[in-house]
Amino acid sequence: MRATLFRRTAVAATAASLALLLTACGGEEKKTDDSGKADASASAAAKPDVKALSAAELEKLVVAQADVQGYQVKKAEAGDLLNPGDVSADKPACEPLAEALSGVAPGSPGASARRKAVKVPSKDSAATPENALGVLATPATTVTLGSYAGAGAQQTFAALKTAGTDCAGGFTLLASGERTTVAKVAPESVTAGDEALAWTLTTKMEGKPFIANLVVFRKGNNLAGFMTLSLSGKVKEMPKALVDAQAAKLR
Repeated sequence: MRATLFRRTAVAATAASLALLLTACGGEEKKTDDSGKADASASAAAKPDVKALSAAELEKLVVAQADVQGYQVKKAEAGDLLNPGDVSADKPACEPLAEALSGVAPGSPGASARRKAVKVPSKDSAATPENALGVLATPATTVTLGSYAGAGAQQTFAALKTAGTDCAGGFTLLASGERTTVAKVAPESVTAGDEALAWTLTTKMEGKPFIANLVVFRKGNNLAGFMTLSLSGKVKEMPKALVDAQAAKLR
């Protein structure tokens, strides 16, 4: 079974890492389908007349190169990431998590913006004996910023929280006709925005464990997501600098 999502993003991360060697150092989309399976009680926390920000406004708020050190940040290429409507899950409750893991703003945002951020490797990283891939194994993060009308952000966050619990034992992610089995969803600790969630997700690529990290936080009626992976198949830590930088822009 091919892990298309991880293969595609890992290849993109490889290309970006090669660019880092040479230079030494998202686009936005609108969702019309409603895949957020929300707890209706979350709507009490938001006014029904709250409007979603526009794509142009989000482009100014999404984390940029000038906002963070230690990363190369750029707009996501059209072919690098999946689009709304391309992602689903075999378990309805897991769909918000599947979307966030795929670098797609979950639920039904009015607009969203995406960036690709590759961690700049240290001078010693390429020579680490246990890291045969060297600089090519540097973590790559897909940053997604979505804005929601009414109580959409609260409802979608609630749906993600539920998915983290209901899908802890795994689920099948469906993306553009391909299936990826997520074997485990383990919660992690994180603090950002008004409320935040984080998980380590384990799947398999070519029979070997492939570990990714996912962070999502809500600030007002906006949701920011950070999906991190490495060509090595291991992600050791959350992209704290990126999370902090994005949170600062949403204050």
